[in-house]
Parts: sequence; C-alpha cells; structure tokens
Amino acid sequence: MKSYDYAHRFGVRSITWSDFASLAAHLAELLEPFHPQLILGVARAGLFPATAVACSLRRELFPIRLSRRLNDEIVSEQPVWKVPVPLEVRGRIVAVVDEIADSGRTLGMVAERCQALNAAQVVTATLVSHSWADPYPQVTALASDAFVIFPWDQQLLVDGRWVTHPEIVAGLRAQGKNSSP
Repeated sequence: MKSYDYAHRFGVRSITWSDFASLAAHLAELLEPFHPQLILGVARAGLFPATAVACSLRRELFPIRLSRRLNDEIVSEQPVWKVPVPLEVRGRIVAVVDEIADSGRTLGMVAERCQALNAAQVVTATLVSHSWADPYPQVTALASDAFVIFPWDQQLLVDGRWVTHPEIVAGLRAQGKNSSP
C-alpha cells in the first residue's frame, strides 16, 4: 500500500506543542456552542486533541479506533474498525474529534455509526482539515492544504535512537524539501 500522496500538498506546516495547545483551545471554543455531552476521540492521534477538548469542556471522553494503519504502516485502502462507538452516544450530542481530516472517510464513518446508534446530534471536529476532505468536518481549528507535521509524529524511537519519522522524510522529499522538519 502506498503512503499518502504528499506531493500535491501546498507547502509544509510543522506544528509545535505550543501550536497544538492553541489549536486545541480554539477547537474547544468552536465546539462549546454545540453543547456536546460526550467526546469521541479517534485513536491514535485524535486522542491528543480529543483529550484536550474533553478536559476543557469537562466532558467524558470515549476513545474509538478505526484506521487504515497497523503499527503505523498503511495496510488498508479504507479505515477498519478496531474499537467501536460506545452505546453511550444514544440520545446525546456527540463531538467526534480527530487530529486531521484528509480524505474525510474516518469522520464520515464515525458520524454514520453514531447516527445508527441514535445519537441526538453528531458534530465532527478536527485540529486541521484539508480542503478536499469529504465530508468536511463541521468544526476545524485550522484549514490548510500543507503537509502538516504534528509534534507527536516528528521523532520515533528505533533501536535506542530517535529518528525522524520515515513518512515525514518521504513527505518532505516529495515536496523537494530537506528531510528534517
């Protein structure tokens, strides 16, 4: 399976932990008017903003997992369910939070599952959204078509050494840039 096509991104946007804190706070501010009663965080990386939002709004957080990846390698064309949406969504206003909307498929699948479980309302939200995401999240802290590098993805521990994530190296090369963020 090929990695994401980073060559068609427009530039590079490296997000620091400080940027993350600001974006997560902004996301909480954007979600508050919807009065979410519980937060669903899309594991793995969506748990970062989902946790920040849940803490900021003092709401319960439920982790869910669907992904195209296994051990951080893309292995599936479509997201595959690993941890389902909990029954607690029934009759509640639910905010689904992920770190990025690229294709939009993950958010769409979670929203459909919440609706099938009779959630009163489903609000999709991301830290970052690309313009081509379909469905596009209802709430996003940052719209950008850049190759976005999140702080938790920058370095991996491999055989006792910290190295730049190989997907970041490949993405930067695809954009004709240096291989370090």
